[in-house]
Amino acid sequence: MKKTVSTLQVRQKLGEILDRVALRHDEYIIERKGKPLAAVLPIEKLAQLEAAARSHVLGLLARQHSDLTEGEAMELSDEGKHASRPPRHKTAP
Repeated sequence: MKKTVSTLQVRQKLGEILDRVALRHDEYIIERKGKPLAAVLPIEKLAQLEAAARSHVLGLLARQHSDLTEGEAMELSDEGKHASRPPRHKTAP
């Protein structure tokens, strides 16, 4: 079951939320000021999502570059993943 909670609710009920995720496989969308920030979901679901994404990317690469080894495809996939991330903000020392 997917539920929406505020950041305040997360701070107040983190243990309860984690128990519900672990035991009942509930999923939570965490919002701040009505905007989604993050999700909390069972670790098994995260593993499934990562495996599906990896499989999809490897399939695309295989169709576009049939001469790539799996290692080369993974390296190319990692490069694309890092290139698509927004730059980190530097904090002042």
